Amino acid sequence: MGVGLAGLLGTGAQALAADYQNSPQVTEFVEEMTRDYGFASEQLYGLFAEVERKQAILDAISRPAEKVKPWKEYRPIFITDKRIAQGVDFWNRHQAALEKAEAEYGVPPQFIVAIIGVETFYGGNTGSWRVMDALSTLAFDYPPRAPFFRKELREFLMLTREEQVDPLSLKGSYAGAMGLPQFMPSSFRAYAVDFDGDGHINIWSNPTDAIGSVASYFKRHGWQAGGQVASRVEVSGARVDEGLTQGLDPVKSVAELRALGWNSKDALAGDVPVTAFRLEGAQGDEYWFGLPNFYTITRYNRSVMYAMAVNQLAELMVEARGNR
Repeated sequence: MGVGLAGLLGTGAQALAADYQNSPQVTEFVEEMTRDYGFASEQLYGLFAEVERKQAILDAISRPAEKVKPWKEYRPIFITDKRIAQGVDFWNRHQAALEKAEAEYGVPPQFIVAIIGVETFYGGNTGSWRVMDALSTLAFDYPPRAPFFRKELREFLMLTREEQVDPLSLKGSYAGAMGLPQFMPSSFRAYAVDFDGDGHINIWSNPTDAIGSVASYFKRHGWQAGGQVASRVEVSGARVDEGLTQGLDPVKSVAELRALGWNSKDALAGDVPVTAFRLEGAQGDEYWFGLPNFYTITRYNRSVMYAMAVNQLAELMVEARGNR
């Protein structure tokens, strides 16, 4: 495997924190990583001697969820002149990589750029927590989701071994999401790609790899090349609310929804499965069909409003560029 964890950490690594040095949970985890994945226990214990438990992360993840904002308040957070302008700049600077991604994966540039724009403002805010600290804190000190974060910690250690990087050097969000596209470690290992062919996958400071990785993620989650994302709908009649989708899965077809009073101006085939939803817009209620590519965007973040923000940011960047 090349350089081991000991080499990556340096032979003189000192125990700076010791928050997890004598933890029975860490002992169990190290035994699993040694037994099942070929890690050396001595190296892992040396690593965990430097990992710090972060109370601020536990405080943040334990806060009561904010009341979900209506669309008229959510949209202005992500759809701003600055985000559009910086998105166009990012697109222009990385046009070659974006065109290559569309050719290989069928995902148009505007949607890749919009994801990176919504997630991290084009790399401007990728997170300042050491991923090792964040995942360890949540894996060992946050029981409600400990199994999930323990799995992500395992995936993180495997990706740092594969990419030959120091686990303590990588930073991300307080929940362990990483790089320009904010991939969790499991998503990194499943979908991230070495898009510039330099032998390493770097989604932290290499926009080309980040671009290819977002496109790869979309393709693997069912993106249809050339497909529309969402369609505005006019509604009429007494059965409109029967058409509203509970959750995100597209459980009704366009034809079924037409029968309930949902009518799009777009020429949509009757057998297309859609997510049908209503948003509280600035000018009143809006009704929409989310098409298969809309559903793909919700695989990135399970939210109708998130997917709408990505779609509308993408459309506005195209308009601003004036070339599509």
